[in-house]
Amino acid sequence: MSILIDRPIWPFDQRRWSHLVSDISLDELHEFASNLGVPRKAFQGDHYDIPAEIFDQAIGLGAKLVDPRELVSRLKLAGLRLSPKERRGTNQG
Repeated sequence: MSILIDRPIWPFDQRRWSHLVSDISLDELHEFASNLGVPRKAFQGDHYDIPAEIFDQAIGLGAKLVDPRELVSRLKLAGLRLSPKERRGTNQG
């Protein structure tokens, strides 16, 4: 399993958020997010937005903490990275 997460530094709606990705497959990512209790509507085409409140739980379940640049790099290497335009066009799940 290669589930990666960055620190919850991304502000939105008066909260801080992390990005959760897999550098293996979207199926692996969906399974991990489900085990974490994250709804599918949080899926953004190539990642899940994870609120700071459950960041520690994600780490506890095995997500590896990485720098945001490494997260994007590994997502690209896996062929799973979508452009912002492609993410807007996805069905979110």
